[in-house]
Amino acid sequence: MRDVSIADVGKRLLIGRKLRSTQLGETLLPKRIALPVFASDALSSVAYAPDEILITLSLAGASGFAFSWKIGIVVAFVMTVVVMSYRQNVHAYPSGGGDYEVATVNLGPNAGLTVASALMVDYVLTVAVSISSGVQNAEAAFPFLDGHEALVAVLVVLLLMTMNLRGVRESGTIFAVPTYCFMFGVLAMTAWGLFRILVLRTHLQAATAHWSVVGDPKYTGLTGLAMIPLLARAFSSGSAALTGVEAISNGVPAFRKPKSKNAATTLALLATIAVSMMIGVTVLGRLTGLKLVDPGFSHFVLNGRPVHEEADTAIGQLAAAVFNNFQPGFYFVIGATMLILFLAGNTAFNGFPVLGSILGRDGYLPRQLHTRGDRLAYSNGILLLAAGAIVLIIAFDASVTALIQLYVVGVFVSFTTSQIGMVRHWTRLLRDQHDRRARNRMFRARVINTVGAVCTGTVLIIVLLSKFLQGAYIAIIAMIVLFLLMKAIRRHYDAVARETAIDPTEDKMLPSRVRAVVLVSKLHKPTLRALAFAKASRPSTLEAITVDVDPDETERLVQQWEDAGIAVPLKVIASPYREITNPALEFVRSIRRESPRDVVTVYIPEYIVGRWWEQLLHNQSALRLKTRLLFTPGVMVTSVPFLLQSSTAGERRLARSDRRSRATVR
Repeated sequence: MRDVSIADVGKRLLIGRKLRSTQLGETLLPKRIALPVFASDALSSVAYAPDEILITLSLAGASGFAFSWKIGIVVAFVMTVVVMSYRQNVHAYPSGGGDYEVATVNLGPNAGLTVASALMVDYVLTVAVSISSGVQNAEAAFPFLDGHEALVAVLVVLLLMTMNLRGVRESGTIFAVPTYCFMFGVLAMTAWGLFRILVLRTHLQAATAHWSVVGDPKYTGLTGLAMIPLLARAFSSGSAALTGVEAISNGVPAFRKPKSKNAATTLALLATIAVSMMIGVTVLGRLTGLKLVDPGFSHFVLNGRPVHEEADTAIGQLAAAVFNNFQPGFYFVIGATMLILFLAGNTAFNGFPVLGSILGRDGYLPRQLHTRGDRLAYSNGILLLAAGAIVLIIAFDASVTALIQLYVVGVFVSFTTSQIGMVRHWTRLLRDQHDRRARNRMFRARVINTVGAVCTGTVLIIVLLSKFLQGAYIAIIAMIVLFLLMKAIRRHYDAVARETAIDPTEDKMLPSRVRAVVLVSKLHKPTLRALAFAKASRPSTLEAITVDVDPDETERLVQQWEDAGIAVPLKVIASPYREITNPALEFVRSIRRESPRDVVTVYIPEYIVGRWWEQLLHNQSALRLKTRLLFTPGVMVTSVPFLLQSSTAGERRLARSDRRSRATVR
């Protein structure tokens, strides 16, 4: 056990044992686990979407809150339409490409890349917003977090990343309990609160009910059509509740069979639960006089004097009011809300890596994103998403109000493009379909997707108009940069493919000669092994070279060479400036210039050591020369290894690692 790598032990503890590729089926999700895995984002938005509606309406003063329940109903209606539309998507495109595949197939590659860039930006924002909101909700129970939001949020991102590296099935099982606790807590709070108010006639009031609100002078006193811009802005903020719906269409391959049916059922469950919670919180907030303000633009007043006390979130205030005589209920709701918001980013941690894998496969992102890690999760995508979310959290100091302005734009770009693509999909199929029952089903699906496209397109326009200057432009710039970057990556891969394509005339031609060169620093066993290996390859010519950096050492080497009777000629390369790399490189290039059709093979003896610090003491000149030679056309570099005694320690470590890997996959 002395040679066990600390890194290996740490990796095993963090993400668990490796899984075979054949165990992929074991990671597939039943509906009860798929719901918290893919729907936690949409469900958790109940914890911050009502807040953002109220905060925006506060700009109009206390009168603005009268519109909160109406906006809540419109948001719930749009969510229902979007979910019905995506039920068509998962049946038509169950391969996991989601909106990207729908847009690419039906509207072309540029539309697909537009959707992909929008979704990737939105997934990063999902993690940043949900975790930042979770920290804010946690402050209701843990006031000491005030001022440390960004640090706590970063730590939660790292924890969430580690859990997802363990695999979809395992992380989903862990996340299921908090998600179901949140659903139960919010629904129970809503039901008990409404029962106490409507049946028991209990006078429940939120902590901010007795405070008045002074809004922004630009909006205060507005009525009629003048209120439309503010209402549109409040609606666009509340539309954050729709984020995460598209993740299920990206995650269809992760469901158990029948995949499409189970994904569609999960979508229906998501809509039913999320809409019920959203409406319940909005109505309960209205009945308890719940208020929130936007610091800097609106503020609380009491008896004509400003109130400097910060208000808790909507869920925090409602839980305190409803469970004013039962403290465990309050802490249960706050705890569940905090956890679901922390874990809501799990939706993105499942959607982003899958999308990145598909884009990597198609050549729009690095190929490494397409490969699965030890636990059959797309580890590189998970790491990339975590890094992006951490950058945003630090940049915006974990402020939900600031981050929410960047949010939603991306998801509604993908919603709208996808629904337009689905309309074209059904239109194309209807041309060739003559079965009446099938035509009726397709026509019905096209109507649903058309309504979905109109609704999401309308919301997108509202979001762009109301949020552009508040920060949405940053998200749009990020999408454009990602779009151009992915196009550039694809051009690079295409260029490499053209360069490496087989030419039937040129690639079958053999080189005129193979000229072997052995690099010699001193006469010892590694040098003799390199010479023997070069001879065994039967080159056309073979010569050894040494670079003269120390005349005395070079003279001694030449004498040893002659005394040993080695048949291979040793050529001394002059080095006026006592460097090795450039003179050796120039000698090899001169051979190529003399005979461009010849191939030059350079043999470099290398020590193989077993400890990392030994590597620093050996092979440095060989490494530099090898790196330069690799960029020289017509030159092949062959490393001839010589195992030092310490290399056995490294070999034992590798053997032990292989045995553990084999034991793991049994």
